[in-house]
Order: sequence, then C-alpha cells, then structure tokens
Amino acid sequence: MVYASQPETGLSKKITIQSLRKLKSQGEKFVSVSLYDAPMAAMAERCGVEVVLVGDSLGMTVLGYDSTIPVTMEQMIYHIEAVARGNRKSLIIGDLPFMTYATPEQAMVNATRVMQAGAHMVKIEGGRWLAPVVTMLSERGIPVCAHIGLTPQSVYKFGGFRVQGRTPESAAILLEDALILERAGADIVLFECVPADLARKATASLEVPTIGIGAGRDTDAQVLVINDILGLTEQPPKFSKNFLAETGTIKGALLRYTADVKTGIFPGDEHIFT
Repeated sequence: MVYASQPETGLSKKITIQSLRKLKSQGEKFVSVSLYDAPMAAMAERCGVEVVLVGDSLGMTVLGYDSTIPVTMEQMIYHIEAVARGNRKSLIIGDLPFMTYATPEQAMVNATRVMQAGAHMVKIEGGRWLAPVVTMLSERGIPVCAHIGLTPQSVYKFGGFRVQGRTPESAAILLEDALILERAGADIVLFECVPADLARKATASLEVPTIGIGAGRDTDAQVLVINDILGLTEQPPKFSKNFLAETGTIKGALLRYTADVKTGIFPGDEHIFT
C-alpha cells in the first residue's frame, strides 16, 4: 500500500539541503519530527514538516528498550524504508546506530545502506573526533547531520540523560566541536539538551542550519519525537509538549506544533534549559 501525500495542504515542493539553507538565510524557522512509519510520515508531509528524522530513538519509543544502544542497522533500515514510502517531499534523515560509524570506513558502509533505504542524509552523534568520519562521507556525496550536546548513545558515559555545556568550559568545547564538524563537511548540526545561550551562539556562528531539541528557541529549527507530540511518553522530558491535548487530533497536533515552531511560540520558557 502506498500512503499518498496531499500536496494541497502540505509541502508544495521537495525539501533539499539548499531549501533549508535558504530558510536559514531568510531567518525563517523550519520544522522537524522524529517518526518511524509510513502513515505518520505521510501525515507529517501533509502538515508541512520539512525534515523527518528516523531516529534510533525508536529503540525506546517503539521497541521498548531502555536506551538507543540495542538498536541495530536492520531495525533502522526497516523503519527508514517505511518512512520513505510514506513521505515524498520532506528531507529524510536516518540515524546511524550505536557503534556503526566508529571508523570512517565503517561509517561509509553503513551510511550507504541508510541512503539506499531512502534517507537523504545520515545523522551521527559525537564531537570533534567525528571530523574524519564527516569528511569521508561528505567527500563521497553523503550529507551529514552532526548531533552534539546530549548524545543518547553515550548515556552510560554521561551517567544519565543530563544537560550538557552548562559550564563556560564545556560550552566552549561544544561550540568549537560544532565549528570543527561544519568545517569537516557537516550539512546540519543538531543540538540536544544544551543551554539556550550556547545554542544561540552556535546558530549565529555556523553557516549551516541548526536543529534544536531542548536547546532553546534560537536554533534554525526544532525537532520533537512524535510520541512526545502526541502525549504517549509516560514521563515526558522538560523540553517536550503534548500538542494532542490542545487539539484533539493527530493532524491537529502536528499542525499546531508546526505553526508554533514557525512563529516562535514553541519552545516556551518552561521548555528551555539555562
């Protein structure tokens, strides 16, 4: 079954990296949602979501794991293929799961699989140590989203899901990491759970677009997990919001989320780390 999009109420044209760069240059926000199946992917397109992230968060939101670490390449491929069948116009980012990009060569093999499954970009977690990996992929035509700050694949190293970059020293390291990864060829930098001031400085310093989750309102885009948008998370994180409670329908929730991101209503002060 093909889940057809409805262009009259959604995206008017296919979103590309250049589309996102243009939005950044014009000071216009764009919207991202992390989701995992064809029907929800089709709904996101109809609601004007520019970027769909097929995140390894599916380990916790769909598969019942305690972290993202058990997620396999096969599971990621399965869900990326489903999302790509449901959505023809959003830019689709696919995560590389835990320990599938420890070396540039390993990253090349696994990123190839993610792209062939239907993703338009791969996302990898880590700081400046990733620069050789980003360069390898970028030089060979694979777009990269670099994910820094709270990187869930390192949750045991961090000792839990903790805000990163709260001291001047650690904030300076994260900002430098972002600049290094941009120079290495990253096309997007995603900041998770960092103080709003750090994300604001990074967004102003970087030429590539930034996406935030728990990173304040000054990034070029926001991303939330679909489970949080729909109030399905038993203990939702501080940075999330149940949009279904306000609207009563899935489509209404996605439309409200999209509108609130673009107008700067979301995230509010209660969703921001200082």
